Amino acid sequence: MADIAKKPIKITETILRDAHQSLIATRMTTEEMLPIVDKMDKVGYHSVECWGGATFDASLRFLKEDPWERLRKFRDGFKNTKLQMLFRGQNILGYSQYADDVVEYFVQKSIANGIDIIRIFDCLNDIRNLQTAVTAANKEKGHAQVALSYTLGEAYTLDYWKDMAKKVEDMGANSLCIKDMAGLLLPYTATELVQALKETVDIPIQLHTHYTSGVASMTYLKAVEAGVDVIDTAMSPFALGTSQPATEVMVETFKGTPYDTGLDQKLLAEIADYFRPIRDHALDTGLLNPKNLGVNIKTLLYQVPGGMLSNLTSQLKDLHAEDKYYEVLEEVPRVRKDLGECPLVTPSSQIVGTQAVMNVINGERYKMVPQQTKDVLSGHYGKTVKPFNPEVVKKCIGDEEVITCRPADLIPPQLDKLKEECAKWTQQEEDVLSYALFPQVATEFFKYREAQQTKVDETVADTKNGAYPV
Repeated sequence: MADIAKKPIKITETILRDAHQSLIATRMTTEEMLPIVDKMDKVGYHSVECWGGATFDASLRFLKEDPWERLRKFRDGFKNTKLQMLFRGQNILGYSQYADDVVEYFVQKSIANGIDIIRIFDCLNDIRNLQTAVTAANKEKGHAQVALSYTLGEAYTLDYWKDMAKKVEDMGANSLCIKDMAGLLLPYTATELVQALKETVDIPIQLHTHYTSGVASMTYLKAVEAGVDVIDTAMSPFALGTSQPATEVMVETFKGTPYDTGLDQKLLAEIADYFRPIRDHALDTGLLNPKNLGVNIKTLLYQVPGGMLSNLTSQLKDLHAEDKYYEVLEEVPRVRKDLGECPLVTPSSQIVGTQAVMNVINGERYKMVPQQTKDVLSGHYGKTVKPFNPEVVKKCIGDEEVITCRPADLIPPQLDKLKEECAKWTQQEEDVLSYALFPQVATEFFKYREAQQTKVDETVADTKNGAYPV
């Protein structure tokens, strides 16, 4: 094998997106983040991940914030740093597939509002579900990074990953990310995987993992030694547990070596000091569950990502069935196998998790089947690496036709109709995209926004008339 050139490792900072998504259900507000942007911009990160994933939904649904406005504010503040987002392929940031015209328009508007790097993944690693977004990002002169959802299973051999990497490069991606959402990639396996991918493709390779199983920092160390180009880390107040390894720790680890990041620990310490009270407040209010900060070795046994673990816990709590937790965990791999051994990442993780809960609660497997499970089994999410369990297919969808084409080929253009539906609420072109992804949630937000604006207008009018608000 050719010697890997030793070079400084680059860092993508996740505290403004995945770190708080993983630990506090994406509840950090724009107001909490903006004051530290100026300092973060001086660090010299490869990129700052600050948008996409669940931030879009959470902003509208829980924080009553416009996600597009958040992005524009980040863009204004980060003058020297590339901004990065997570994009679910044909699912965009939602949970079902959208027509190509909506995907293209979303990519266009994301880049126009300030995104530099779009990390695009598909929950089944179905390349067909990635192509539209990659082509659109290239057209808009953005950086299209394709993320392969890392998982374990007999189908996921080294040859599988090499073959996928080659396809990613051939489809026009500017870089490749190994997206290890459940912390399943072990240190020595990382060496083997990174070396194999480096021999297969010429595009840069980034590694994203979570600390859930306790091995992530060691995995990064071995991956860097094997030649990976970029790693994802989180500032220490929102690191570890279901989040990423700590930025400062990885910076110190490589200090004085050929992999030295060159980042300033004094500046990083000031940034950490800023976020610490936010973390402490989240602990005090119960928003940050200390359980999410520990090591859960069950992750390696059940391949369940951290976010999925907390989802299962809350589902079982709502059903007053918390005592069924371990039964559900054992059912998850069985459901996953029935559903073609798919990786467990949004939305497949929610689909498999919900089905596992129903199977256990009802005391009979597939007695109750949500529509999303049926959609997976009928091919509407794409092609899985292994075939579905034929008995499960029969029980869940009977003789319904299973599609083999790219699912979005069956979706006619949607944009014009969506623009029409949301016309009465539209104040900016981007509003139609918020509506496209989350019609009910976006409509509620638009109503809230209008009410706030009316309130402001009334206050201004009162002030002009000599009355002052109490």
